[in-house]
Amino acid sequence: MSDISPGGKPVPIEVIEESLYEVRRKIYPRSVSGLFARWRFILVFATQLLFYGLPWLSWNNRQAVLFDLIQRKFYIFGLVLWPQDVIYLTLLLILSALALFLFTAVAGRLFCGYACPQTVYTEIFMWIERKVEGDRFARIRLDGEEWPWGFRKWRLKITKHFLWLLIAFWTGFTFIGYFTPIETLGASLIHLSLGPWQIFWLCFYSFATWGNAGFMREQVCKYMCPYARFQSVMVDKDTFLVTYDKVRGEPRGSRSKSADHNSLGLGDCVDCSICVQVCPTGIDIRDGLQYMCIGCGACIDACNQVMEKVNYPKGLIRYTTERAIEDKESNQSAIRHILRPRVLIYTAFITVLTSAFLVSLATRNPLRVDVMRDRGALAREVEGVRIENIYRIQIMNASEHPMKVRIKAVGLDDLSVLNSQGREIQEIEVAPASNQLLPIKVSTTIGKNESGNYPIHFDVIAQELSGDEINIRTRDEKSTFIIPR
Repeated sequence: MSDISPGGKPVPIEVIEESLYEVRRKIYPRSVSGLFARWRFILVFATQLLFYGLPWLSWNNRQAVLFDLIQRKFYIFGLVLWPQDVIYLTLLLILSALALFLFTAVAGRLFCGYACPQTVYTEIFMWIERKVEGDRFARIRLDGEEWPWGFRKWRLKITKHFLWLLIAFWTGFTFIGYFTPIETLGASLIHLSLGPWQIFWLCFYSFATWGNAGFMREQVCKYMCPYARFQSVMVDKDTFLVTYDKVRGEPRGSRSKSADHNSLGLGDCVDCSICVQVCPTGIDIRDGLQYMCIGCGACIDACNQVMEKVNYPKGLIRYTTERAIEDKESNQSAIRHILRPRVLIYTAFITVLTSAFLVSLATRNPLRVDVMRDRGALAREVEGVRIENIYRIQIMNASEHPMKVRIKAVGLDDLSVLNSQGREIQEIEVAPASNQLLPIKVSTTIGKNESGNYPIHFDVIAQELSGDEINIRTRDEKSTFIIPR
């Protein structure tokens, strides 16, 4: 098939499609060692130790970190959060956003290069790929048409994907273990008794990990991640980024090791393209700052190794600022510009919000009380001597210890608090990390007060039994008492 060009000549459809859509070129990153490679390994190990290990930790005979959506309770070690504690989640999200802004303003996409799940699992999958299929050139030959499909090629591909799927499955299983007790989940998996939703999410997250880290890789960073698109508005001339020193490197060109490149009119860049070969997103850092750069520093390690071999100073590619390159400043001089207005503002907001968050957690009252009037029976006369209002009171114990609770109503003369059987409430026991919904009656003698709506208070006093220690928790909830005419 063909189309007609403005000049009247036929243009193949393939050319038109290629001009509209970028054809994905598979990237074969070369392995590299050095300072930033070591930091990536440390961060990958630390993040995965945290992710895979947390669900298996116990705290007070339960899972230490568990987001129980069915019971609507979040357990984070000794902290139990209820839906009413959504303010803490809001603060955490705001702090995370501000921290991202701060890190980006100081040093670009640090999170992307070292701690982003996409980067972390891509690193793990590429490590497996290198161990199974070999180095960069071996993988290129293996995928090339000159290497026909045979026993060895099938064995290598199947082994690689089996290990990928194993990692992906364990990742999906661990993720679900944050929302379902992981020991219960493991027992259900062994006995093949998983529920339909558990099976769905296990398959979904396993497939997502396998697909994103095994196949899509840099496509996620380039086209799917919104952070790549708006990071450019968060950096300025004083942001530390992975930067190629054009002043020192250009004009680039190959030369012998013994040649005097200055007399040849060449810069320090020997145009070996190793910086491109090690890049996980396949960009050429020498073309300047690009939104596809995840700031992993692989090109810095690779370039420094080349500079060592040709006896040139390191740092042709380095973490530095645009201002330092333009003014030919050292990194020590560039560091002085870090404390600029936007950084100070982000730091101030983070400090204030973190302080408020920690103070709020430290002073948090684990006793929660919610009083609701019974809409079906606002007020009624009992045995001709008392007026009764019906309420439902919910008592929530957000601590890890049992509570003994007393309820008292004040605001009118001769108020009594009774249970649903009409007996006066003495004491209520509320188990740790649980809640009770109680129907109660509040009554007063007829004639003690005139008809009308009166504000009253429920004074709730709880004794939190923490070993040999008793902590007193109190709540004061407002409501109204209706006396009919």
